[in-house]
Amino acid sequence: MANDLKKLLSEARSPERLSAKEWIAALSEDFQELHGDRLFGDDAAIVGGVGRINGQAVTLIGIQKGKNLQENLEVNFGSPHPEGYRKAQRLMRQAEKFKRPVVTLIDTAGAYCGVDAEKRGQGAAIAESLLQMSDLNVPILAIIIGEGGSGGALALGLANQVWMLENTFYAVLSPEGFASILWKDASRSIEAAELMKIDAASLKEMQICDRVFPESLNGEKLSPSKTVRMVKTALCEQLAKWQDFSSKAVTLERYQRFRKY
Repeated sequence: MANDLKKLLSEARSPERLSAKEWIAALSEDFQELHGDRLFGDDAAIVGGVGRINGQAVTLIGIQKGKNLQENLEVNFGSPHPEGYRKAQRLMRQAEKFKRPVVTLIDTAGAYCGVDAEKRGQGAAIAESLLQMSDLNVPILAIIIGEGGSGGALALGLANQVWMLENTFYAVLSPEGFASILWKDASRSIEAAELMKIDAASLKEMQICDRVFPESLNGEKLSPSKTVRMVKTALCEQLAKWQDFSSKAVTLERYQRFRKY
């Protein structure tokens, strides 16, 4: 079990994984990126805009990681600032106005916890995101495409459906952070991960995630394109299903999903 979790953490954090921008390009057509929170600035750690999936207009919002040091510096290693979450909120309000479903792509170790982020209201930005998503009258689908760490991930995860890839995790904080708090020893992260049940299979069993997509078959790794095709097919089916839902039914479905915990 320990070896499996060690491998999971390595896979989820691998720079070889498809980034949010790559997922957006693979899932949608005619994507138009939008920038800025209209309050402070544009956070490169969160990318968002409007595209079409199978002809249907959709708002896509993702947390972006880089493939190398330079790219990671540009996107703050995928740890958003408050203006990133406020940009996401702006795009969600726009989606609601024009009755577009929202798809979020989550890959972050957590929201940035630096002094500047705290000065600009990091905690409030995450809370406002959760409040807005809870009441949004268009459907929201969240997909964990890598790390799903802490409130930084949850801020885009309050959705009607939460999907995960096989080699991803979703947790209240990183296993290293959990081990540091509980045992004052970050090196016990694998032990912490086992206690936390952060893997997709465990979360599916506990109904915290609704669907898990394979990234391997009979021990052989699938190509990212095959996983993307599976996700896109399921996404098109889910979007078609939601077309028959009223605004009230959409918000009620989301409410009931979280009330069952």
